[in-house]
Amino acid sequence: MLSTIAKTVFMYVFVLFITRLMGKREIGQLSPFDLVVAIMIADLAAMPLEEKRIHIHDAVVPIVVLAATEVLFAYITLRSDKARALISGQSTIVIRDGHILEGNLRELRYNLDDLLAGLREKNVSNIQDVEFAILEGSGRLSVIMKSQARPATPRDLGITTSYEGLPYPLITDGRVHYHHLDQLGLTVAWLKEELEKKGVKDPSDVLLATLDTAGELYVAKKESAEVRDLESRPGSKSDK
Repeated sequence: MLSTIAKTVFMYVFVLFITRLMGKREIGQLSPFDLVVAIMIADLAAMPLEEKRIHIHDAVVPIVVLAATEVLFAYITLRSDKARALISGQSTIVIRDGHILEGNLRELRYNLDDLLAGLREKNVSNIQDVEFAILEGSGRLSVIMKSQARPATPRDLGITTSYEGLPYPLITDGRVHYHHLDQLGLTVAWLKEELEKKGVKDPSDVLLATLDTAGELYVAKKESAEVRDLESRPGSKSDK
């Protein structure tokens, strides 16, 4: 009896530690790969509790291997866009400007009932009010309403609103997205000039840079770049 209680407490603490080790993404957003890992860990953790002849290390070792594999794959997806798309999946637009993109639904094998159910969960009753509906890699449906249909009711006030599209990511984690620059008719020289205006010398120092439809460039620097900027300022500790 005491052995069973000890095993249960140990496996609980161990699986909790492993889950925390793999990161918060495991809890809040399960991709297909994450879901498989979670199911396998749950099954392995239950084995020594259900079968007394199975030693606890027969479950611990495979769980550690799974956790290490998950951490490795997470690192790979951070470094490679292609690997991220393969492992975690890509986001796909299923509604644009109130129009259902039937081809994308068919490609995803996502039927209309699923789409309507997802919209109802977002309290959306009129598809024409949807600017974008995006099926995320995790299977969740994200909905961006048209500006006229959002709370704060510009439509009710008779205010004409301008078109709001999705911002273009120009830089993510120090990597320049040249195809987005080409789509917008912009050059790398323009991007570097705009970054210099915001105090950024090198695109590799940028965590995220996006350009919205109004032409506003948002730039978030990496923490390491911000530290370097602080240290290079007059009066910093490095100058003393």
